[in-house]
Amino acid sequence: MGKATGNRIIANNKKAYHDYFIEDKYEAGVSLAGTEVKSLRMGKCSIKESFVRIERGEVFIYGMHISPYEKGNIFNKDPLRVKKLLLHREEIRKVERKLAEKGLTLVPLQVYFKGSLVKVEIGIARGKKLYDKRQDIAKKDQKREAQREFKVKGQW
Repeated sequence: MGKATGNRIIANNKKAYHDYFIEDKYEAGVSLAGTEVKSLRMGKCSIKESFVRIERGEVFIYGMHISPYEKGNIFNKDPLRVKKLLLHREEIRKVERKLAEKGLTLVPLQVYFKGSLVKVEIGIARGKKLYDKRQDIAKKDQKREAQREFKVKGQW
């Protein structure tokens, strides 16, 4: 029996792409309990308000909400508990060196299943200014208008 192929996205952090320029991305495993994985399989996860920190050479994700498993019992964990992310030591050192620059932070971008494993994509991000956000919104509106024009012209 082979592993399932492809990535099934559980949670996506669209707000991160709106608030930050993503400079680099890393894939990290997550240390979870059994009932948390079952809850993730049902799609009960949110990373909108979460953030990532490196403490004593280890990477942790704060504020990642995994709803308690409904059929669980005493084994259910706190939904907002701090979870350890699993990265290679060299990757952690590389990220720490990049974060030493002013204005950079680590943000979770998405949570997904890779085969049977739960993975979190984290990104090294630089905060956007208000005018950058306005530019992005203007570009998106312009693209949407162009698509609409193309769609209308294509019908006649």
